[in-house]
Amino acid sequence: MSQTAGNEAGRTLRAERAHATRELILNAAEQLFAEHGMLAVSNRQVSEAAGQGNNTAVGYHFGTKADLVRAIVRRHNTPIEEIRVRMLAELGDSADVRDWIACLVHPVAEHLAQVGSPTWFARFGAQVTTEPSFRTIIIEQSQSSPSLRRIVAGLNRCLPDLPAEVLAERNEMARHLLVQVVADRERALADGSPTPRASWHDTATGLIDALVGLWLAPVTPSVHTGEKS
Repeated sequence: MSQTAGNEAGRTLRAERAHATRELILNAAEQLFAEHGMLAVSNRQVSEAAGQGNNTAVGYHFGTKADLVRAIVRRHNTPIEEIRVRMLAELGDSADVRDWIACLVHPVAEHLAQVGSPTWFARFGAQVTTEPSFRTIIIEQSQSSPSLRRIVAGLNRCLPDLPAEVLAERNEMARHLLVQVVADRERALADGSPTPRASWHDTATGLIDALVGLWLAPVTPSVHTGEKS
């Protein structure tokens, strides 16, 4: 083997080892963050859980904890984005609220079903959204998704004319349901507890039903006019 070929083989081997180490760290971090929260887990604990003798492995491969969180989000968002794009291509220019909500819900549920049990991403997402310093990462990733922006725009076109305060309120409610329903199912599966629905697909269907009802629910006059009860 020539020196050039030997150097190339060495670089390939080092790259493969680095990739394998990064995957171990990502897996360990996602599980620890999902089960214990963002602030309760240190980079040292992640390195130890990933089987790395060097406690600075997280910093070496990813940088800060925020960078690590961002890498976990990107790893899952890539396949979720592909599902969204596929659904949008099939959807066209629908005027049905349910169709656009389905594009928000089904990609995450389908991805979790494809990953197979156990999963931690739904609970990880719930933990991230409860910490203001990390929640911005989820917002950044959402805003950078062309398909998600199109889905939100399509949904907004189909919604009834709602007062600004009601629109803001229901946005918050919808975000909470989107995060917590999947996290609750994932937690129940991990614990071996009963779940209301038999599959991720059925869970998505129930969540879509609830969100359609939320968005299309009537607004009482006291809320509509801002009057105090």
